[in-house]
Amino acid sequence: MLAILSSTALVGCNTSAIYGDRDYNPPVYWGRHVVEKGETLYSIAWRYGRDYRELGNANGMEPPYTIHPGQVIRLDLRGRAPADAPRTASRPTGSTRTPASSPAPAPKPEPAPTVTRKPDRNVDLSEQSQTVSDINWRWPHVGTVIAKFSTSGKVNKGIDIAGNSGDPVRAAADGSVVYAGNGLLGYGNLIIINHNEHYLSAYAHNRRILVAEGESVKQGQTIAELGSSGTDGNKLHFEIRRNGNPVDPLPYLPTR
Repeated sequence: MLAILSSTALVGCNTSAIYGDRDYNPPVYWGRHVVEKGETLYSIAWRYGRDYRELGNANGMEPPYTIHPGQVIRLDLRGRAPADAPRTASRPTGSTRTPASSPAPAPKPEPAPTVTRKPDRNVDLSEQSQTVSDINWRWPHVGTVIAKFSTSGKVNKGIDIAGNSGDPVRAAADGSVVYAGNGLLGYGNLIIINHNEHYLSAYAHNRRILVAEGESVKQGQTIAELGSSGTDGNKLHFEIRRNGNPVDPLPYLPTR
């Protein structure tokens, strides 16, 4: 539940559609979120367009960011990711102690990614990969791209890839599964993979999820079956986020 905190400190409830509305682009810096069963800090940060490290820091947490149902996550506080400031003294994992609120510096514009290892064009696209921002990326599915990344007009925080129900959805890069479930409005059966301290990727609308939270996955590993959960037709919605911010996945993936 998203609660709106007014300047007079009165609390009111707002529809959860705010984080499923494609015309509204987070981040959200007001209200609070009450943790529900099955949620992780990663999925909550994803929902509200926040960097999971920054949101955890704002709420007095440290890795591995353990949370529990009923815990209140303050959204009206701004924290700092470890790369932005020295780590504070260790606090118990999952603590709800609230640090003093102080505005964080405005986020820096996301730099354009640079390809440091080009793909091998002598193999099929499904096997091609390239290194961008120190991560080796490949296509999670090689169907036709039917909707591209867009931050204006009809907002799309990733790309949509056509496919048939049951097609394999593959991990775009090595990483660890930090969310596997269907609790994020508009995403259906969703998988979020953490690749390093800066990058996460997401795979939405799956028919069936084949991995579990906490599982390590390898690039190219089948992690789900393509489907239409949470949408109106079979497709894979694929996102990459850097420091919590959606970025265009196409520069990270081998050129078609």
